[in-house]
Amino acid sequence: MPDGGVTRKIGDCTLSLVQGDITQQKVDAIVNAANSRLIGGGGVDGAIRRAGGPAIEEECARIRAERGGCPTGTAVITTGGNLPARRVIHAVGPVWEGGKKGEPDLLASAYRASLTLAAQHRIRTIAFPSISTGVYGYPVAQAARLALRTVVNALRELSFDEVRFVLFSDADFKTYAEALREILSEAGSIKV
Repeated sequence: MPDGGVTRKIGDCTLSLVQGDITQQKVDAIVNAANSRLIGGGGVDGAIRRAGGPAIEEECARIRAERGGCPTGTAVITTGGNLPARRVIHAVGPVWEGGKKGEPDLLASAYRASLTLAAQHRIRTIAFPSISTGVYGYPVAQAARLALRTVVNALRELSFDEVRFVLFSDADFKTYAEALREILSEAGSIKV
């Protein structure tokens, strides 16, 4: 794990928070905050596609042809192309519309779908961005609590060596660190 982060043990898994660039993470898979058409965008998606090269777009095009895309709350997997990570899991989070259109359930589903797909592909280390908090407008504090709670709960059933959250800004890193403290203080039944 890169220096300067926060780590906690959740059972046998290390849950990490770091500030940095997700395209530079040396893990088995990184998660892309994708759109449902699996067409390159800006933010995390654009950075991952630029760093990963054309192989990612080629596999996304194949998935679009086979399935028509990736519905909100679900995930698909491709090669990592030129990235240090060998795989990219493209997870589609919701656009924030005030929280009354199922956004929390859809965001939690995107994280769960990513972890389930990772486990199916025998991925042991995975790095997440803060899904839906960029141009999709999901409030970071709410997204952080939901993402971390979803991952902590999933680790009761799924086995990983490390689940890492890579936050680009200092403000997002601090928000996630505070959310993790809150969740772990509430979680008396989780071995930390």
